[in-house]
Amino acid sequence: MLAFTSRIGLGFSRKSILQSTIAYRSFFKTIPQPPGNIIGTVNDAYVPPKPNKLHGSLHWTFERVVVLGMTPLIVAPLVTGSSPFDGAMCALLLYHCYAGFQSCIIDYIPKRAFGVFHSLAMGLLTFGTLLSGYGVYKIENEEQDGVFGILKKLWKA
Repeated sequence: MLAFTSRIGLGFSRKSILQSTIAYRSFFKTIPQPPGNIIGTVNDAYVPPKPNKLHGSLHWTFERVVVLGMTPLIVAPLVTGSSPFDGAMCALLLYHCYAGFQSCIIDYIPKRAFGVFHSLAMGLLTFGTLLSGYGVYKIENEEQDGVFGILKKLWKA
């Protein structure tokens, strides 16, 4: 019992870490997983998932094309002093952020383990992206130089 309650790094005891882990798992109800995520027996044939081009190399390539497209749009205002492509840069930046957060949700809140929490996180991401898109639209229409004009005002302040 002494080893179980001994202190490990930064003053935390193993008992307190175990209790917090149990509390975390009871707060977020996860879908029970089979041991080692093995379904069936070791003698069953492997059934690979159906291929999907949107979640493979095509998806990765599209994200890289977006980043390459953003580079001149971000540099252009610095060189010219204004940007006629401000809206395009904002749209690409918004998609870039969406794709990054989507990857984080897929990696750290997997649907097979968290179920409804995964769907909730994806829904909140979509809602936030649409709300941000509306905000960018309002800025581009109501501000004199769009987002670049706001950045110029902040730089001078």
